[in-house]
Formats: sequence, C-alpha cells, structure tokens
Amino acid sequence: MFSFFKKKFAASASPSPVETVEQSSAAMPQRQSWLSKLKAGLRKTGSGIATVFTGTQIDDALYEDLESALLMADTGVKATEWLLQDLKRRVKESKTTEPAAVKGLLVESLCQLLTPLQKPLLIGHYKPTVIMVAGVNGAGKTTSIGKLTRHLAESGASVLLAAADTFRAAAREQLGVWADRNTVDIISQDGGDPAAVSFDAVSAGKARGRDVVLVDTAGRLPTQLHLMEELKKIKRVIQKTGPADDQASATMPTVPSVALNPSVPPHEVLLVIDGNTGQNALHQVKAFDESLGLTGLIVTKLDGTAKGGVLAAIARERPVPVYFIGVGEKLEDLETFNAREFAQALLT
Repeated sequence: MFSFFKKKFAASASPSPVETVEQSSAAMPQRQSWLSKLKAGLRKTGSGIATVFTGTQIDDALYEDLESALLMADTGVKATEWLLQDLKRRVKESKTTEPAAVKGLLVESLCQLLTPLQKPLLIGHYKPTVIMVAGVNGAGKTTSIGKLTRHLAESGASVLLAAADTFRAAAREQLGVWADRNTVDIISQDGGDPAAVSFDAVSAGKARGRDVVLVDTAGRLPTQLHLMEELKKIKRVIQKTGPADDQASATMPTVPSVALNPSVPPHEVLLVIDGNTGQNALHQVKAFDESLGLTGLIVTKLDGTAKGGVLAAIARERPVPVYFIGVGEKLEDLETFNAREFAQALLT
C-alpha cells in the first residue's frame, strides 16, 4: 500500500510512487509497448529531420538543412541554435565523417537539452498532496486527469477529484466518468463557484485522509486575463485551507513548492498542453507560469504530430519539468517522460 512508498522516500534521492512504479517496470513488455507507440507517434516529426542525414558528406548544406528541419518541427530558434552548436562540437570532437553517424550525435545533443525536463512527480511528502491542473480547452486536460488518477491509484495512492471546471458544459460529467473508471470519489457542485469547489475538495481530502487531491480547473486561454484571474483566485482559496500534514522524516527530501510555506497547498500546479500546437504551446507555458508558478507539465497528443520539437523549445526557453507525455486516448497512453527515450524515439 501507500505506506510502502513512504519507506521508499528514506532510501531514494528522488522518491515517489509514480517513479517507483516506472523504475520497476522500465524493462517490462508494457514499457516496450509504450516506446513503440511513442516512436510511431513521433514519426511525422522525426522523418522530416532524418532525411537530412541521407547525403554523402558533412558540410554547411547539411547543417542548413538540419536547421530548417528543426525549425519546421517547432524546435524554436533558441533551441535550434543550441542544438546546432552542440552538434558541431560533437562532430569535431568525435572526428565523425559519415552523415548517418551525425544523427546519433544529434540524439545525444537532444537528450542533453531535454534532461532538465525529466523529473518525477513526488507524492507522499504532504497529506493530502494537492495538485491543481490547468490548460486551455481542447488540450486534453480532463482526460489527462483521469489518466493521472490511474497512475496514482496503481502506485498505491488514494485520490479525490475536484470538479472545479464549472463553466464548460458536461465537464463535471466527464470527470465523473473518469472517477467511476478509477473508482475514486469526486467533489462537485452544479454550477458552483470553482474556487469554492476547490476549497471543499481539499477540506474533504484532509478529513477523509486522502493521499492526493486533484483539482480540475476550467480551460483558459492565457490572453483571457479575466479568466486567468479566476485561476489565481482558485489557487489563493486552496492556500486558505491551511498546511497539509507533513509526512516528512529527517531523511526525506525537500519537495519544492511555489508557496512560501511549502506545506501549504497546492503543492503542484500542472499545465496540460497539446503537443500539436507547437510554438503556441510554449507561449501557453510562459503565460501560465507567470500567472500561477507552474511546477510541471503534461504534454498530450504527441501521436501523429509534426511539431514534437516543441519540447526542445520548452527546455531551452522555459524549462518547466515534464511529468507525463501522452500518445493516445487510452488509459495506458500516458506515461512518465524520459529524455533519452524521447530523443531516441524522435530520431531513430
């Protein structure tokens, strides 16, 4: 049960139920199946880059073609410049002469760029751990919450859902379906104030001894300033529920938080972004981070996108950790982000 993962905290530098599950299953068939899906999903992005390395020599034309391919994949100007400079350094140091071998070096460059985004979601330091989830309409926010609930439940955590998306038609019903699928409780109000629903859910999570409270907030465009203010209000109201129970021992690591008092919820503020939106996704990350202080990202809909390079742009310009990436609609189609897996799936 969940107490098992509390023990794991004392033995690991970066402990979490989610991380523990992935460490134990990385070599299992399920993970291999996931990697196959990831590679297939990123094929449209990767194929455009791979064609650059089919020539016979390494010259300025190759690097120019690679620059264009990376920009077309929405890697962004800053990340593209960094990748090209790092790649040229690796080519020179390794004395590589074959274009096909350069692709392998690009995998290493991309992996290095993306590694700061690789971070496990920490659960168990505070009870309940309150996770506030934001995102624009259509990004897959509510679906991602359902999938995240599955991950947490399979890791031994008890979860309570808060249906604070009270503006969108049928949002409460959609979240209720996910609650039923995962057999977890849900706090909701018909047309209620989203901040009030959030407050009630966190209070209920404390009273019922839940490990995690997941708060689904209404979809927002970062340009809708009055709606972004509503998100800030939800966060302020959640903070008024007071500190969560600190489960830490002297040997447990410190969990970073955007709150001045790290035990005051929300302990995580996640943004769900659609991988198909490319540079627009980066703009969303910047805007929501400035307003809410993001602690992590969930990147959805990477299956079939030609804009998978946006993760490199995020890593270079706003390196908010990517906790999960998704390549489909099924429950198992959301998995933890691994920089090397992503780089290899994209370029090999």
